[in-house]
Amino acid sequence: MMQLNIVDETSPLKAVILGTAESCGPVPSPEEAYDPKSLEHILAGTYPKEVDMVEEMEAFAQVFHKYGVKVYRPSVLKDCNQIFSRDIAFVIEDKLFHANILPDREREFVAIHEVLDEIDPNKIIRPPAEVHIEGGDIMPWNDYIFMGTYTGPDYADFITARTNKEAVEYIREMFPHKTVKSFELRKSNTDPKENALHLDCCFQPVGKDKAILHKNGFLVEEEYQWLVDYFGKENVFEITKDEMYQMFSNVFSISPEVVVSEKNFTRLNNWLRDQGFTVEEIPYAEIAKQEGLLRCSTMPLIRA
Repeated sequence: MMQLNIVDETSPLKAVILGTAESCGPVPSPEEAYDPKSLEHILAGTYPKEVDMVEEMEAFAQVFHKYGVKVYRPSVLKDCNQIFSRDIAFVIEDKLFHANILPDREREFVAIHEVLDEIDPNKIIRPPAEVHIEGGDIMPWNDYIFMGTYTGPDYADFITARTNKEAVEYIREMFPHKTVKSFELRKSNTDPKENALHLDCCFQPVGKDKAILHKNGFLVEEEYQWLVDYFGKENVFEITKDEMYQMFSNVFSISPEVVVSEKNFTRLNNWLRDQGFTVEEIPYAEIAKQEGLLRCSTMPLIRA
């Protein structure tokens, strides 16, 4: 049996699910877009090609192999976009949560059966139906669980609003020994530069005490300021609106010393190196066109 263990974002990674871009299907119609950035590229005729995305994910897999990480891949479903494994499930401590995702993505969860078969069934948890939750909004960080949410009365109007207030209460009940800290995110169905799809689109911790942040991703300035104070201004890399759009905060930590980043993120990658990190640069700009990047396409199972 696999012993799941995730208590933070950066401890040395031992096992992970990496999504797949194989057989991801035809270019969606504008009506089928899940987010404004995908819509932008569908309309512009620049939506990413499967062959390019498969190549990008292979580069990511090679980095994991280099560091001795056990990599699981989903079973390939025909004409199904299975890149973003973070959406369908997430691990906190020793439990794997089956996210209540958009209904037509339900079969993506079944496709990780190779992993599910190795986990004690009592540790696989399906939240109640009213709990809307996706892994991109969940960040365990030691004594905290950080959560992105949107609780506005117009929640139902936003296809980009993925985690609701019921989810915040549910995680509080599941982990009473942790402090659950929620952050209201800015949502837009139409403007990708005004939309934080998940918390990891505008915030992510790196190393032991540093963070990447985008102020405008947060609806409540005090909540953003809380993070700045928590990590310390000198430890925060503040990204611009354009850098958020390019997904600068959606890098991925293999350990407190090693960060996987997109090769074009020059300003961020230089900062990370200045802070003493090893930066593994890979091409991921095509996948970024779907408003998801490195963290979105991984679902960590075990960190030591």
